[in-house]
Amino acid sequence: MPLAPGSLTDVAGLCVGHARMAGRDTGCSVVLCPDGTVGGVAQRGGAPGTRETDLLRPENTVDVVHAVLLTGGSAFGLDAAGGVMRWLDEHGLGLPVGPARVPIVPAAVLFDLWLGDPRIRPDAACGHAACEAAGASTPAQGRVGAGLGATVGKMFGIARASPGGIGTASLKLGAFTVGALVAVNALGDVLGEDGQPIAGARTEDGSALVGTQAALLAGQGPAVVMAGMATTIGVVATDARLTKAQATQLAALAHHGLSRAVSPLTAHDGDTLFALATGGAGRPGELSALGALAAEAVARAIRNAVRAAAG
Repeated sequence: MPLAPGSLTDVAGLCVGHARMAGRDTGCSVVLCPDGTVGGVAQRGGAPGTRETDLLRPENTVDVVHAVLLTGGSAFGLDAAGGVMRWLDEHGLGLPVGPARVPIVPAAVLFDLWLGDPRIRPDAACGHAACEAAGASTPAQGRVGAGLGATVGKMFGIARASPGGIGTASLKLGAFTVGALVAVNALGDVLGEDGQPIAGARTEDGSALVGTQAALLAGQGPAVVMAGMATTIGVVATDARLTKAQATQLAALAHHGLSRAVSPLTAHDGDTLFALATGGAGRPGELSALGALAAEAVARAIRNAVRAAAG
């Protein structure tokens, strides 16, 4: 099936870049933001690995975001944010604080340490390289950047999982654009538009998909599941003008896209979505309508991620 159209970079001013580490399938992806971009976050999973999410709470004072990092490497991968900060600092970008400018770089990680040498994980050089590679064209999808080592359908063990990846999509609502970029490393399966699995846990011989939800309902118990071994992380963005509280609500509404495209969602996933509002459209948008588009963009990006990875 062809990939759903559109990209996070259809929101004017946003740039996306991917980078990978040598020696193992792991990497990171960065979203660079235009001046004045407002950020929010909604973290719903039970085992998140994040940075600067407290800063994005609506009651806290800083509301601008200069970049968002999605990265492999589990908590080790947060090192890549230092390279993103260095790149922004080199370009004179950041929040004015006394004599300095401090770049604001929220980040989220996924666990991809299953294969190869787990000592190889995204570092500051990888984050810097992702910034160097960033552009406004439609980014590559599938097994690139933060999606390089991603897998889906791990409820019955990693050996029976399918490839995950990173995907993107966008929609328009009148004068407004809403886009999503999602790295998919879920414990559950990814569902197609008809609600049937298109990637996920496979039979023992690898010839077919099990259907994790159906298997659980039939009483088939899972393998031992470790907290933090899976996660879907991403960014939704719009060119509408939103407050920080509204951006936080947009991120929360976008999580509905996960429930449409991933099943089951579990306490072991560290699902986290950031929201960006560039204000490029010059006026506010209706939040509920933007949230409906954000949820659909997330669902489409998730499906694009695994379809591009399989292709």
